[in-house]
Amino acid sequence: MGKAFDPMLIIEFIPTLFHYLGVTLQILAASIFLGLILGVAAAIPRMFKIPILNQLVILYVSFIRGTPILIQLFLVFYGMPAVLMMFDIDISKLEAVYFVILTYAISNGAGFSEIIRGAIRAVDHGQTEAAYSVGMTARQNFFRIVLPQAVRIAFPNMANSVIGSLKDTSLAFTIGVMDMMGRGDTLIASTAHALEVYISLSIIYYAIVLLFEKVFKKLEKYFNRYQKADLSAAA
Repeated sequence: MGKAFDPMLIIEFIPTLFHYLGVTLQILAASIFLGLILGVAAAIPRMFKIPILNQLVILYVSFIRGTPILIQLFLVFYGMPAVLMMFDIDISKLEAVYFVILTYAISNGAGFSEIIRGAIRAVDHGQTEAAYSVGMTARQNFFRIVLPQAVRIAFPNMANSVIGSLKDTSLAFTIGVMDMMGRGDTLIASTAHALEVYISLSIIYYAIVLLFEKVFKKLEKYFNRYQKADLSAAA
């Protein structure tokens, strides 16, 4: 049984939990960075219909979409050491945080690959033809014409994925990672004030999400600055 609700403990718990925010943000940053690399690598076979690789990427994206992130985390944490042990590679003593980063990178990579592929395809093909007509190479066309527009198109979905991944990191404590949720779990065990801990955690997560949303809105406005100018000129 939990103890009587004490609102003052929320104020006391917030600094303690906030101290572990750095671990959460490190997991997020590393998994987003690796996820972007994986997402680009996975998008290429889909865009160019590369045999076999295209089918493998479709299966990969489908599996990630069709399974909970918690199951994916357990599969990586327990499954990877077991598979590698078959080749006499022992990673069982590796810190749990690396398995968390890998899991979220794999999960983010699947989502990013679809966002990237969709954004590139959304760029009007007529602009590519126009670029070639004025003598641009394929490389120049991609980096000067297609990529800037694809980034603008993809950014809102990318931002939503980052925020979703931030919230998903709260599951890292299930395999022993001492992030904010992990510290909250120990606080609950030592104080029996679960409600106060969860309220404190929700306040911190909500504040970080609001901050991220504000930053992303400013970035989105920056990416769209030329589009607004073009619309004004056209009017």
